Amino acid sequence: MKLYNYFRSGTSFRVRIALHLKGLPYDYIPVHLARGEQHGEAYRALSPDSLVPVLDVEGQPDHALLSQSMAIIEYLDETHPEPPLLPRDPLGRARVRALAQTVACEIHPINNLRVLKYLAGSLGLDEAQRAAWYNHWVMEGLRSYERRLAEIERQRAQRGLPPSVYSYGDTPTLADCCLVPQIVNGQRFGLVYEGIPRTLAVYERCMQLEAFQRAHPSRCPDAE
Repeated sequence: MKLYNYFRSGTSFRVRIALHLKGLPYDYIPVHLARGEQHGEAYRALSPDSLVPVLDVEGQPDHALLSQSMAIIEYLDETHPEPPLLPRDPLGRARVRALAQTVACEIHPINNLRVLKYLAGSLGLDEAQRAAWYNHWVMEGLRSYERRLAEIERQRAQRGLPPSVYSYGDTPTLADCCLVPQIVNGQRFGLVYEGIPRTLAVYERCMQLEAFQRAHPSRCPDAE
């Protein structure tokens, strides 16, 4: 497999985590977003929306090109089911997807590079205003994530179970693949995390695992 991605891209980071958790080898192909390489004709032929990541799945018809990180990770989980990134039961899968989508749908889309560039360019917001925008929406989403973790903890306690080790249960899931890049990205922007102890504890436990360490932007070939 070939992964077209950018070291600072949170969505690319998610897929790298999943690939490492699964133990799947891949070729790392950098697409430098800050230099606009995603808008070039060659890359647009691979990704009509000019976004990363794109996974080229060799061995499939026409080297099937998959886009959108959540779809890619679920494809990997269906085709390489061990270790699973989604619980076996439908209720558990729904809860993990809800956690993952809190990051992927509620936080990331309004704080990614192209949105921040639009705020600076077309709307003329200065650095402090952009930082305020970023901090507000990231923390809104993470506080929601924290409340979800508290509810999961309550449900487990009712069944006589200890709190989850990770976001949901005792092994990393799709939710953790989404959470960790968001926390790392916020650190890069100097965001101070307060009032989300469960979320930060999950992040710290994830970062003790080799798969998350290897996927970190600082370990990427194109890291600056």
